[in-house]
Amino acid sequence: MMRIVYVNGDYVPEDEAKVSVFDRGFLFADGVYEVTSVLGGKLIDFSGHAARLRRSLGELEMESPVTEEALLAIHRELVSRNGIEDGLVYLQVTRGVADRDFAYPAEPKPTLVLFTQSKPGMADAPMARTGLSVISIPDRRWGRRDIKTVQLLYPSMGKMMAKAEGADDAWMVEDGAVTEGTSNNAYIVRDGTIVTRQLGEEILHGITRKAVLALAREAQMKVEERPFTIEEAQAADEAFVTSASTFVMPVVRIDGATVGTGEPGPVAARLREIYLKESRKAAI
Repeated sequence: MMRIVYVNGDYVPEDEAKVSVFDRGFLFADGVYEVTSVLGGKLIDFSGHAARLRRSLGELEMESPVTEEALLAIHRELVSRNGIEDGLVYLQVTRGVADRDFAYPAEPKPTLVLFTQSKPGMADAPMARTGLSVISIPDRRWGRRDIKTVQLLYPSMGKMMAKAEGADDAWMVEDGAVTEGTSNNAYIVRDGTIVTRQLGEEILHGITRKAVLALAREAQMKVEERPFTIEEAQAADEAFVTSASTFVMPVVRIDGATVGTGEPGPVAARLREIYLKESRKAAI
């Protein structure tokens, strides 16, 4: 069945969804995005994604094209029209249409696009039972990774580097320490302590990261926010990643080295269970 897509105020079939070739998102990657999970037909942590969207727009001096209330209504309408039970809602805001010029247009009119992706059973992904394999690659992205921009070429290249080596994903390394995965935040577990890089301009401030760390602390798990190396990760008891689309996903191999027992560990499994349970309860 053809999806219904939202484009600048209109709900249209996907084959009729059009954006100008002069849109700055197309010409300059001048835009930001968010991805919100849907479980049981309800949105997971919408308010967190809306807050990060506001921050990203503010950092790029862009105006939001709609209010948060209107944005929630659009999300819900798309979920309903497309019959999404489990899946994702992708949102993108660009600075809008203007003749090509590096300088921002004087009075931009933002472009707003949303679409859904159906992913039945995403909470029961088989990979959660087997774990991911990752490789390490140099982090060659721009410096403001805390802004969720549509500049995703290098992460895409990283995914392909991993695929070429028979792995599932890549962790990026800068100045000897892991920053994050290509589309997720990275963690290790050593002696019962969860270790993940502290917030800063070097990594995306993950919405799932924030929720998982809060739940970990509520469960009396020790959390340490600091950089860690690939060698430290390979010697860890467990490793995992978090993102809106994978929730909590264990990592069992890093650059060919087995992590822990080579199987998903108890900390990652427990965090995934808690996160899914609490997210379903709070979904809207």
